[in-house]
Amino acid sequence: MSQDLWNYLFIGLSFAVYIFIAVRSRAGSTQEFYVANQGVSPFANGMATAADWMSAATFISMAGTVAISGYDGGRFLMGWTGGYVLLTILMVPYLRKFGKATVPDFIGDRYYSNFARLVAVICAIFICLTYIMGQMRGVGVVFAQLFNIEIWAGVIIGGAIVFFYAALGGMKGITYTQVAQYCVMAFSYTLPTILIAMTLTGNVFPQLGLIGSTVGENSQPILEKLNNVNIELGFSEYTAGNMSKLNMFCITAALMAGTAGLPHVIVRFFTVKDVKAVRTSCCWTLAFIGVIYLTAPAVGAFARINLIDKLHNTAYSEAPAWFAKFEETKQMSWVDKNNDGKIQYFGPGKATEGSSGAVFAGKPDFDKEAPRGLHGQRVPTNEVDLTNPNELYFGTDIMVMANPYMGGLPKWVIGFLMAGCIAAALSTAAGLLLVLSTSISHDLMKKILKPDLTDRQEMGYARGASAVALLVAIYFGINPPSAFIAKTVAFAFGLAASSFFPTLLIGIFSKRMGSTGAIAGMIAGITFTLGYIIYFQFNLPLVGKGSPDQYLFGITPEGIGFVGMILNFVVAFVVNSFTADAPQEVQDMVERIHVPTGASEASDH
Repeated sequence: MSQDLWNYLFIGLSFAVYIFIAVRSRAGSTQEFYVANQGVSPFANGMATAADWMSAATFISMAGTVAISGYDGGRFLMGWTGGYVLLTILMVPYLRKFGKATVPDFIGDRYYSNFARLVAVICAIFICLTYIMGQMRGVGVVFAQLFNIEIWAGVIIGGAIVFFYAALGGMKGITYTQVAQYCVMAFSYTLPTILIAMTLTGNVFPQLGLIGSTVGENSQPILEKLNNVNIELGFSEYTAGNMSKLNMFCITAALMAGTAGLPHVIVRFFTVKDVKAVRTSCCWTLAFIGVIYLTAPAVGAFARINLIDKLHNTAYSEAPAWFAKFEETKQMSWVDKNNDGKIQYFGPGKATEGSSGAVFAGKPDFDKEAPRGLHGQRVPTNEVDLTNPNELYFGTDIMVMANPYMGGLPKWVIGFLMAGCIAAALSTAAGLLLVLSTSISHDLMKKILKPDLTDRQEMGYARGASAVALLVAIYFGINPPSAFIAKTVAFAFGLAASSFFPTLLIGIFSKRMGSTGAIAGMIAGITFTLGYIIYFQFNLPLVGKGSPDQYLFGITPEGIGFVGMILNFVVAFVVNSFTADAPQEVQDMVERIHVPTGASEASDH
């Protein structure tokens, strides 16, 4: 059976299950559409939340980041995992007790202002659209590889599938679909890694294999081998970081705070029945996330070893068959700079001073009608960079999909992994789409513009909003601010960190904060962060595009959300010191959410 047939089999079966669940769990009311009637068990919700969290950035891109940058890739692991601890301790139990299922709903009621609610809706739209465009890009990359089509076509196909089961089933359908998707993701991610770990290290546990040694005559510790190979090829040590400490800290902190402020994650904890179930669900979520996050460093390390072993100094005519497969989809490319017919992979250390070490400018682009090169390779039309000897291009986001090919694993394992890659992108995209539609239909239309909407009309607005939001997400999935999925998603976390995290935290723990200060803080935080990201990621008319030497204190757009968060806090408290405190009834309401259920009010003696 061919590889394509195995891929179609696993993906077709998984899609059939997802669509069956969506149809069976179709939402019949707004309560079911928004919060699944609050009838989901903590175990199932923990699994669904983990699937919601295992986005394309986590599943596809994070291990690729670790493979390329080694220690520096740990910023995603630390930030995203640490954020869930903040979410569990500081946020979710109090928000759940407050009883508002959406972030804009909480902000509108806590800060007794429809204008605050409107600002929160706008923030939610920016955050979710930025996040979902990364997921759409991930779907496009997977479908492009599977069907040998352009990425834009893959994005459109994925978008249509997401709309079908997200708009149809609402939170109820998405929850049980995500339980199935998590099972697919967890097994498809860990199984290839276990098999590769056994091949490379003789250890069945990838985590132990990572700190173990290779098998064979020239056995040496995995990390030592990576350090030695990296230095030999002109890269920095695998276990040493190139990123400045300040930038590393800011990115990690932005990812942590952004996690605790993501609306599509927070709303998941309103699908269980009470605060006790919320805490239990959070613990299950951390456990299920840990399965992937504890495996990712091993995936990245093993992928780098296999890539270098299989391709570096290998004649193109003798390269593995999978290289040509990835070459056809523009995920890998080779330029024979020295005309020796061999694929050679070198880092910036082998280049002339000031060179980036890139093979050519941008991503590979081929003229399908043009003749192939002397050795049968695809010849990119990009301008070749001759200031360095590196001849091998590969996309960071392709490493997880390429790993089982490089490890020589069975075809059915590769097909199973492809199903997991698609599940990862689709699961998060569905959750984000639901939050977007809820923000518009419930928080904007029902709460502000048309309070007399019926349930039927509200669900109609929700599904219409889903369609519009998805069209925008598809456009930016095809034309993303960064071709690197994890980087695009990191922007969404920065926006959440600079807008929602401070406002929610202050709303929970500072009873005196009034609406004016909170609104000013939100606007200042997200405006600064969004402006910084746009300036450095997009080529703007008249202004142009910012260069890295203009970064504020060397902080990249991925980490600027931390600065925006500090700005939000400062502006909120400064403005509040000159304006009215929250009314007494709001202060009493904030006090009540800190009183354990069943406890009596404190009394004077």
